[in-house]
Amino acid sequence: MVDIIVWIIIAVLFIASFAGVIFPIIPSPLVLWVGFLLYHFVIDADELTWFFWTAMVVLTGILIVSDVVANSYFVKKYGGSKWGERGAAIAVIIGSFIIPPFGILIIPFVTVFLIEMMQEKTTQEAVHASIGSLIGFLGGAAAKVVIQLAMIAWFFIVIIF
Repeated sequence: MVDIIVWIIIAVLFIASFAGVIFPIIPSPLVLWVGFLLYHFVIDADELTWFFWTAMVVLTGILIVSDVVANSYFVKKYGGSKWGERGAAIAVIIGSFIIPPFGILIIPFVTVFLIEMMQEKTTQEAVHASIGSLIGFLGGAAAKVVIQLAMIAWFFIVIIF
């Protein structure tokens, strides 16, 4: 009975980790790790090898960095300033609380636009930087989903085979 309850909790944690894609305040990597650790300490301490744990540490690092790098890269690529990059990162978090889930798209777009206009850029340059912020967020979100799916799939492959 305990195993069934733990498996339900693990499943809920794995599903909840994807909420972190829409609500950046939810630490997706931490939620995944709680699921892995629950399995390790409650169900089977010998199943997950050092290779699994090492791979999860590496993938966790990539997961954390991918979001920030994608956002900064695209804002910069589309002509945004450093302030625009920083503003986009903060606006994604704030936007997740304002009109979710659309706030994480709209708030960074508007924020970058306003920051770039304050930097005395043309309207076209500000719109381009804002589009970069949108593409960066979507690219980072896609990367997070793929990496999280890979981590969860790896977990199940290890415990099944």
